[in-house]
Amino acid sequence: MFKAILMVLEDATLDTLKIIPILYLIYLLVSYFEHNSHRYVNFFKSAKKFGPVVGGLVGTIPQCGFSVAMADLYNKKSITLGTLIAVFIATSDEAIPIMFSNYDYILPMLAMIAIKLVYAIICGYVIDLILNLLNRKRENKMELLTQTHEHTACECGHEDHEHEHTNHCCADNIFLDALKHTLKITLFLYIINLLFTGIIVLSEFDITSLNTINPYAQPLLTSLIGLIPNCAASVLLVELYMAGGITFGALLAGLCTGAGIGLLMLFKSNKKAWLKNLLILLLVYLLGVILGMLLNLFGVVL
Repeated sequence: MFKAILMVLEDATLDTLKIIPILYLIYLLVSYFEHNSHRYVNFFKSAKKFGPVVGGLVGTIPQCGFSVAMADLYNKKSITLGTLIAVFIATSDEAIPIMFSNYDYILPMLAMIAIKLVYAIICGYVIDLILNLLNRKRENKMELLTQTHEHTACECGHEDHEHEHTNHCCADNIFLDALKHTLKITLFLYIINLLFTGIIVLSEFDITSLNTINPYAQPLLTSLIGLIPNCAASVLLVELYMAGGITFGALLAGLCTGAGIGLLMLFKSNKKAWLKNLLILLLVYLLGVILGMLLNLFGVVL
């Protein structure tokens, strides 16, 4: 029991420490733009056209810190929902280094990255297209009302014309500002990692029993596993795949929803929008299931 507790502490600590550098760098960039609001607005307005492509490419980097930071950017309306979904779908976390370390699985790894990237970009653009069409109809009906409510706000919700960099929510020192954000998120993630690593390590549930499930039903379950906000979920899915316990389609289904920590950040950063966040979570789950079932239906085996 004592060894198991030490294992939980070690795994949770390592999982959390690995994402600190990337979190700090991203928040440093965000902080810089927040203190240069004109450049900030212009940068993201121009980047939104290629958001799903950028999001998909960022997601392919085996680092769960990106999904966390992108969830925060989405809550600040700096990126589109399509871009966020593209990041979530393309994220493979620990699956890439694990498969790369085994020569026999390099080809499946490359195929996995390519399929998830293309799927992430397509889904991202389709989602943005649908939302843009809906927004245009809404804007045509409420154009005057929308114009009266347009304003920019800093993180604490102050309007742009009232904003000063001496305000308590926006420190003059961007390095300290980024460090503050990073430490807050790191503490939150560490608690979550402790919780879920403990459940996985101490649980008596035999996860290898998944190989008895019908291959066409596996994506339904592996997509749920992918939602677990912990890097251990992707490790578990890859180990199952390499052991022959799940299909290639089921693996990709689980990895498409493997941005659990990022999804968790949506709920933490914007508690009032819990219903919208719940719909995003459901959308990510369904997109993962759809890809997994399609791959199994067409007999894609690697």
